[in-house]
Order: sequence, then C-alpha cells, then structure tokens
Amino acid sequence: MAYEYERLHVKIEDGVAWATIDNPPINLMSLELFGELARFGSEVAEDDAVRAVVLRSDDPDFFIAHFDVEAILGFPTDTPAKRATDALANPFHAMCETFRTMPKATLAEIGGRVGGGGSELAASFDMRFGALGRTVISQPEVAIGILPGGSGTQRLPRLLGRGRALEMILGCDDLDAETAERWGYLNRALPPNELRPFVNKLARRIASFPAEAIAAAKQSVLQVDGDVAPGLIEEGFLFQGLLRTQPAQDRMREFMDRGGQTRKAELRLSRIFTETGGAS
Repeated sequence: MAYEYERLHVKIEDGVAWATIDNPPINLMSLELFGELARFGSEVAEDDAVRAVVLRSDDPDFFIAHFDVEAILGFPTDTPAKRATDALANPFHAMCETFRTMPKATLAEIGGRVGGGGSELAASFDMRFGALGRTVISQPEVAIGILPGGSGTQRLPRLLGRGRALEMILGCDDLDAETAERWGYLNRALPPNELRPFVNKLARRIASFPAEAIAAAKQSVLQVDGDVAPGLIEEGFLFQGLLRTQPAQDRMREFMDRGGQTRKAELRLSRIFTETGGAS
C-alpha cells in the first residue's frame, strides 16, 4: 500500500506502521487531517504486512489539539437533530471504531497535549502512553456548550469508571500524565526521553508474534466492551441537539474570538475554555 498523505508520515517497518501526525501549528483535528486518519485506518486495517500501529507526533507540545471548532460551527443545523439507526453512520465514530476493532495492536504515543476529538481517537486505541510533565489530556466540549461527540462519552467511562469520566467531561480541566496513568487513561507515564524508545520496543515486540494470535487475542478482549453501538448512537443524537442551541453557538464563537486554535492560546486551553461565557 502507498500510504501517501499530506498530514501523516507513514513508515512500515518490522511489522509496525509508524504514523506521525504533522498538521502545524497545533496538530488541529481539521477536516483534512480527519480524512487522512480515517483513510489510513481503513488502509492499515487491511494490510497483512502490519501487526501493530503506532500513532505519534514530533511536536513536543501537541499530539492532537482537538477537533476544529471553526469546522464544527459550519456543521448544518437547519434541520432537527435525528437519531441514527447505525452507529457507523457517523464518520468520526466509524474512524474510531476502525482503530478500536482492527485485527492489529494500536498504540498512541501521546508526547504532548491531546484534547477533544484527538483524545477520543486516542481513547479508541488499544494502548496509550504519555510523557511525564508534557502529556496533557482534556475533554473541553461541555465548556463551550456541546459534549464529546466523537465517542468520548462511551470510551471514557469504560477506561476510567463513571465518576472519573464525568469529572473529566464535566470539569473540562487538564489531566496530567501522572493522574492519567493512575486513573487508567494511560498505560504508562514515562520520562519524556524514555517514551519513544519504550513504545518502539513494545510495538516491535508485539509485531514479532503471529498475526493470527494477535488478532484473536484482541477480538476476545473486545468482548469486554460489550455493544457500544447504542451508546454511540445516543451520543451522536445528543451532540446534534446541543449543536443547535444558541449557547453552544455563542460559546464556540467566543472561544474563537479569544484566540482559540492559536498555539499561544491552546497552551492554556483549560483557562481559555472556562473563561468563555464568563465561567470561573
């Protein structure tokens, strides 16, 4: 397979697909990056030469900032919200499910900030690894009047438990690497200079084992999650409904007016989001 993208650099080696995000200035989950990630997921899922997938960034500050708020403001709202009958009708849900269910091990190397849709994508991976003092995780959607609509309301309770998931979703605050490891979001939080070597070694180790055994073991473990489709459908419906409210539209625009999606503002994201709309 060619794996030719503009915002992803992909290398296949030792049975591992190494995909590096490159969408400056903050690795925003733009519509273009989303499209490439979705296409990469579909392609690598079918590649028999790959047994493990690693998603990473070379930007020390950002893994994936969050989904593009300006793009969300452009989503159609002129018709009533409609509850889907198929969870995979939502293209973002479909992308996350591809990485969650593909017959390969999926590892997210989160060396910097990850929020919103980027966090939801990472939470859909089999394993997540972070850097002490650098990795910051957030689900800031409620602060701007919406909810995590890319599978976060379903992933996080399964990873963290109900109470901690709600603290993260409703608190809209930063989660540091040490806490994220303790809560179960991260498999491990490592010193920054140890993160990449550890992930490299683990991915290569997994990829050295028989593909059939990797796929079967993952398929069996996936059963623990149960049927996620009903929850994803409800999440999508509720997200659509909130998107059509005036507070959400106002708070998203205010976030952009306050410098949202600029590198300077995104490095203080939790404060920017909670300042929006006069929250304290």
